[in-house]
Parts: sequence; structure tokens; C-alpha cells
Amino acid sequence: MADGHDGDRAEERSGEQPEERLGERSPERQQGLPRPLDAIDRDILHILHTDGRASIRSVAERVHVSRANAYARINRLIDDGVIRGFGARINHERAGQGASAYITLKIVQNTWRTVREHLRTLPGASHIALVSGDFDVLLLVHTPDNRALRELVLTRLQSIPEVLSTRTLLVFEEDDLEPES
Repeated sequence: MADGHDGDRAEERSGEQPEERLGERSPERQQGLPRPLDAIDRDILHILHTDGRASIRSVAERVHVSRANAYARINRLIDDGVIRGFGARINHERAGQGASAYITLKIVQNTWRTVREHLRTLPGASHIALVSGDFDVLLLVHTPDNRALRELVLTRLQSIPEVLSTRTLLVFEEDDLEPES
């Protein structure tokens, strides 16, 4: 969501909008259960999922509420942890990350938190999930080439003491599913 629209910045300076900034979660809401979402909240989520750079003014106009109401609702969705952040969808191949793979891991029982911390530090790690089934963890990585992928798997992953085994599934082609506009 772009804060860079001059009209929205002027309103923030004039005090018309709440003092808190988008993206700042209040400590009391971090642990609590989220409030139920209404149709306007779901519409806002759809708009931001489709275009994370949409201005508050644009969102407000599209869901037929005031800018202050849209701002408050987006902040509440952030506060409640419904919106976890804003980012760009990246074409990994064009960004120099031409090799992608899903890697399955079997780990020592009850070591998920420790393994997760190791996996978070891996270069190119894009998604980490604790899953059920024949393996325990599913990891998506993007690396510059197969040599870097081999280094990541054989040196970095297999040196984690809690990792019992890995299986690498090369991605030949991938496509992010875009939300319908």
C-alpha cells in the first residue's frame, strides 16, 4: 500500500487521520483473537491483495467509505494480524534466481522451532511450512543456479543436526496465482 500519494500525506499532516501509522500493531492486539470480518473488510482485503500499492483514497472510494474509515479498517486488519505485511510479487528468474526447488525434510521429533530458526537464515528460502504426511517440513527456495542449490542442500541443510533426511524437487516452471480483479 503506497503512502506516497500527496493527498493522503496532507491529511496525515493535518491530523485528520489517526496518529498511529499503518503497519504498527498495538501490543494488546498482537496476542488477541481477531474480530470478525464484514463485507467491507473482505472487499478491502481483496483490493489490497490485488494491488498492495492502492492508496487509502482509492480503497475508500472502491468500498464506499470515508478515507478515515478505510484507514481505521486497514489499521485494524493489521493490528489483528489479518494483514501481515505488504510486498512485491517477484519473478525469481528475472531477478537472477533461476533455480527453484521444493525441499522436503524429515526432522527429529519436537525440533520444529529449532529447525525453523535455521531455515529462516538460509539464502533464498521463500516459504517454510510444518506439514503432516511422509515428511515434516516443506521448504521453497530460489537460488541463482543449480550449483548454489546443491551447496544449499548438501552443505547448509544437511549440516543441521535435527534434519534426518531431505528430498529435493526441482521446479521447472512456476506461476503465482493472481487474484481476480
